[in-house]
Amino acid sequence: MAITPRLLQALAAVTFGCVSCAAQAHFQMLYVKETALSRADDLEFAIVFTHPFSAGPTMAMGQPRAFSHIGSHSGEQTDLRHYLRPVQWQSRGNQASAYRASIPRALVRSLGDHVFVLEPEPYLETEEDVYIQQFTKLIVNVGGVPGNWSEPQGLPVEIQALNKPYANWTGGVFRAVVLADGKPVPFAEVEVEYLNHSVDIANNVFGQQDYVTAPQPAFKSLSTYADAQGIVSIGLPRAGWWGIAALNIGATKTHKGKPLSQDAVLWVQARDMK
Repeated sequence: MAITPRLLQALAAVTFGCVSCAAQAHFQMLYVKETALSRADDLEFAIVFTHPFSAGPTMAMGQPRAFSHIGSHSGEQTDLRHYLRPVQWQSRGNQASAYRASIPRALVRSLGDHVFVLEPEPYLETEEDVYIQQFTKLIVNVGGVPGNWSEPQGLPVEIQALNKPYANWTGGVFRAVVLADGKPVPFAEVEVEYLNHSVDIANNVFGQQDYVTAPQPAFKSLSTYADAQGIVSIGLPRAGWWGIAALNIGATKTHKGKPLSQDAVLWVQARDMK
């Protein structure tokens, strides 16, 4: 197994007793309240770089390099950067710069899948002395008509869904392929984290109440690896949002003279059967 900056950080954290630091993973959030819509509606996005299980700390975001919508059937890509609004996001431990975006229903008026992609500015993690850049996808469906949910979008790093990310029952298994430059990444390191609190988009703040309590810090961020074909399988034991991140898989390894970890992130929503 390759020795990565994050692995070194985890080993150092255990050595010096900082177990809680090693248990928290960075995740670029691209959040909307619902991804399976019965009809087109306005979409309010929260775009926050944080630790979703613990509701923080939140990291300051720079101006995103790209924020795009890919249409369900046309495949047409629309630049959404003019919808971005900078905000100060309040997590439990700090406040940091983030973004919101109000996307009009006219953009998602057609039935089917609507893919949203974010390319953030690399973030300097000073404790690790490494830049992190997480290419993030979220897929919204309108009317239950399938579309392009399984199609890769040609990103430098990407998680290609093998199950609909917006149609998952609690207790099911979600499968995906980790891609770099369009090719599967064998044995990619993958982190999974549950969004363990409410998200108040209107007030730019995370909820104070945890949904679940981790019995030990290792449960806050779960780790696994893709198989030899780059396929990762993840259980969804609770309803809500699950972030999946494939770490340090990009071909670009440096930024401004420092190591760069290009990660792929996909958000998946699970629902209880009632």
